Amino acid sequence: MLLYLAPSLALAFLIWIVTAAHPLFFIFSAVGTLCHELAHFAVGLLLGAEPVNFSVMPRRTGRTWELGSVTFANLRWYNAAPAALAPFLVLLVPLAVAWWRTRGAWTFGAADLALTLLLAPQFLSFWPSPVDWKLARRSWPWLVIVVTTALFLYWFQPSLFRFVKT
Repeated sequence: MLLYLAPSLALAFLIWIVTAAHPLFFIFSAVGTLCHELAHFAVGLLLGAEPVNFSVMPRRTGRTWELGSVTFANLRWYNAAPAALAPFLVLLVPLAVAWWRTRGAWTFGAADLALTLLLAPQFLSFWPSPVDWKLARRSWPWLVIVVTTALFLYWFQPSLFRFVKT
Protein backbone atom coordinates (compact mmCIF):
# COMPACT_ATOMS: atom_id res chain seq x y z
CA MET A 1 0.00 0.00 0.00
CA LEU A 2 2.81 2.45 0.84
CA LEU A 3 4.52 1.65 -2.46
CA TYR A 4 1.41 2.96 -4.21
CA LEU A 5 1.93 6.33 -2.52
CA ALA A 6 5.61 6.65 -3.51
CA PRO A 7 4.90 8.59 -6.76
CA SER A 8 2.62 10.98 -4.86
CA LEU A 9 5.29 11.54 -2.21
CA ALA A 10 7.90 12.22 -4.90
CA LEU A 11 5.57 14.64 -6.67
CA ALA A 12 4.79 16.34 -3.35
CA PHE A 13 8.51 16.92 -2.87
CA LEU A 14 8.76 18.48 -6.34
CA ILE A 15 5.73 20.70 -5.69
CA TRP A 16 7.31 21.83 -2.43
CA ILE A 17 10.50 22.81 -4.26
CA VAL A 18 8.79 24.74 -7.07
CA THR A 19 6.32 26.58 -4.78
CA ALA A 20 9.29 27.89 -2.81
CA ALA A 21 10.72 29.23 -6.09
CA HIS A 22 7.77 31.35 -7.23
CA PRO A 23 4.24 32.13 -5.96
CA LEU A 24 2.74 31.19 -9.33
CA PHE A 25 3.30 27.54 -8.49
CA PHE A 26 0.85 27.75 -5.55
CA ILE A 27 -1.73 26.47 -8.03
CA PHE A 28 -0.18 23.00 -7.62
CA SER A 29 -0.96 23.01 -3.92
CA ALA A 30 -4.53 24.32 -4.27
CA VAL A 31 -6.18 20.92 -3.78
CA GLY A 32 -4.19 20.35 -0.60
CA THR A 33 -5.00 23.82 0.70
CA LEU A 34 -8.70 23.25 0.04
CA CYS A 35 -8.63 19.96 1.98
CA HIS A 36 -6.63 21.54 4.82
CA GLU A 37 -9.11 24.39 5.25
CA LEU A 38 -12.14 22.11 4.79
CA ALA A 39 -10.81 19.93 7.62
CA HIS A 40 -10.67 22.98 9.91
CA PHE A 41 -14.14 24.05 8.78
CA ALA A 42 -15.80 20.62 9.14
CA VAL A 43 -14.34 19.78 12.56
CA GLY A 44 -15.05 23.30 13.81
CA LEU A 45 -18.64 23.02 12.61
CA LEU A 46 -19.11 19.61 14.24
CA LEU A 47 -17.67 20.75 17.57
CA GLY A 48 -19.48 24.08 17.81
CA ALA A 49 -16.54 26.38 17.04
CA GLU A 50 -18.86 28.25 14.65
CA PRO A 51 -16.79 28.89 11.50
CA VAL A 52 -17.68 32.33 10.15
CA ASN A 53 -15.16 32.80 7.34
CA PHE A 54 -13.58 30.41 4.85
CA SER A 55 -10.93 31.42 2.33
CA VAL A 56 -8.57 29.58 0.00
CA MET A 57 -7.28 32.68 -1.76
CA PRO A 58 -3.51 33.09 -1.26
CA ARG A 59 -2.45 36.40 0.24
CA ARG A 60 0.85 37.87 1.29
CA THR A 61 1.36 38.28 5.05
CA GLY A 62 4.72 39.86 5.72
CA ARG A 63 7.47 37.72 4.21
CA THR A 64 5.29 34.61 3.79
CA TRP A 65 2.13 33.57 2.01
CA GLU A 66 -1.10 32.53 3.68
CA LEU A 67 -2.74 30.02 1.35
CA GLY A 68 -6.07 29.86 3.15
CA SER A 69 -7.84 30.43 6.43
CA VAL A 70 -10.90 29.63 8.49
CA THR A 71 -12.14 32.03 11.16
CA PHE A 72 -14.12 30.76 14.16
CA ALA A 73 -16.51 32.72 16.37
CA ASN A 74 -16.65 30.25 19.28
CA LEU A 75 -13.19 28.71 19.72
CA ARG A 76 -13.03 27.39 23.29
CA TRP A 77 -10.75 25.09 25.29
CA TYR A 78 -12.77 21.99 24.41
CA ASN A 79 -12.87 22.53 20.63
CA ALA A 80 -9.69 24.51 19.89
CA ALA A 81 -7.28 21.57 19.55
CA PRO A 82 -9.57 19.38 17.46
CA ALA A 83 -10.44 22.28 15.13
CA ALA A 84 -6.87 23.53 14.87
CA LEU A 85 -5.29 20.09 14.42
CA ALA A 86 -7.98 18.80 12.04
CA PRO A 87 -5.63 18.86 9.01
CA PHE A 88 -4.09 15.64 10.35
CA LEU A 89 -7.29 14.03 9.07
CA VAL A 90 -6.25 15.00 5.52
CA LEU A 91 -3.63 12.26 5.68
CA LEU A 92 -6.47 9.72 5.73
CA VAL A 93 -7.35 10.66 2.14
CA PRO A 94 -4.18 9.27 0.50
CA LEU A 95 -4.19 6.27 2.83
CA ALA A 96 -7.81 5.47 1.98
CA VAL A 97 -7.17 5.84 -1.76
CA ALA A 98 -4.07 3.63 -1.54
CA TRP A 99 -6.04 0.99 0.35
CA TRP A 100 -8.84 1.16 -2.21
CA ARG A 101 -6.54 0.94 -5.25
CA THR A 102 -4.33 -1.87 -3.88
CA ARG A 103 -6.99 -4.24 -2.55
CA GLY A 104 -7.16 -6.43 -5.62
CA ALA A 105 -4.91 -7.12 -8.56
CA TRP A 106 -3.01 -3.88 -8.97
CA THR A 107 -1.71 -2.24 -12.11
CA PHE A 108 -0.70 1.40 -12.34
CA GLY A 109 -2.95 2.96 -15.02
CA ALA A 110 -4.16 6.34 -16.20
CA ALA A 111 -6.56 6.68 -13.26
CA ASP A 112 -3.66 6.15 -10.88
CA LEU A 113 -1.70 8.89 -12.61
CA ALA A 114 -4.60 11.30 -12.06
CA LEU A 115 -4.87 10.17 -8.44
CA THR A 116 -1.14 10.78 -7.99
CA LEU A 117 -1.66 14.38 -9.09
CA LEU A 118 -4.57 14.80 -6.67
CA LEU A 119 -2.93 13.03 -3.72
CA ALA A 120 0.49 14.73 -3.83
CA PRO A 121 -0.74 18.06 -2.40
CA GLN A 122 -2.37 16.20 0.50
CA PHE A 123 1.09 15.29 1.80
CA LEU A 124 1.99 18.98 1.85
CA SER A 125 -1.20 20.11 3.55
CA PHE A 126 -1.79 17.69 6.41
CA TRP A 127 0.62 19.38 8.82
CA PRO A 128 -0.99 22.15 10.90
CA SER A 129 0.48 25.63 10.47
CA PRO A 130 2.24 27.51 13.32
CA VAL A 131 -0.98 29.48 13.83
CA ASP A 132 -2.90 26.19 14.12
CA TRP A 133 -0.49 24.94 16.81
CA LYS A 134 -0.84 28.22 18.69
CA LEU A 135 -4.63 27.94 18.65
CA ALA A 136 -4.46 24.29 19.73
CA ARG A 137 -2.66 25.33 22.91
CA ARG A 138 -5.96 26.78 24.13
CA SER A 139 -6.98 23.17 24.76
CA TRP A 140 -4.40 22.57 27.47
CA PRO A 141 -7.09 21.16 29.82
CA TRP A 142 -7.32 18.17 27.45
CA LEU A 143 -3.69 17.40 28.24
CA VAL A 144 -4.50 17.35 31.96
CA ILE A 145 -7.51 15.09 31.34
CA VAL A 146 -5.55 12.65 29.15
CA VAL A 147 -2.55 12.45 31.50
CA THR A 148 -4.78 12.01 34.56
CA THR A 149 -6.76 9.27 32.81
CA ALA A 150 -3.57 7.53 31.70
CA LEU A 151 -2.14 7.62 35.24
CA PHE A 152 -5.43 6.34 36.65
CA LEU A 153 -5.49 3.47 34.16
CA TYR A 154 -1.83 2.69 34.77
CA TRP A 155 -2.47 2.53 38.51
CA PHE A 156 -5.59 0.32 38.33
CA GLN A 157 -5.06 -1.56 35.03
CA PRO A 158 -1.30 -1.78 34.38
CA SER A 159 -1.90 -4.64 31.94
CA LEU A 160 -3.19 -2.06 29.44
CA PHE A 161 0.32 -0.63 29.19
CA ARG A 162 2.12 -3.90 28.52
CA PHE A 163 3.10 -3.66 24.89
CA VAL A 164 5.43 -6.65 24.91
CA LYS A 165 4.31 -10.05 26.09
CA THR A 166 6.65 -11.49 28.71
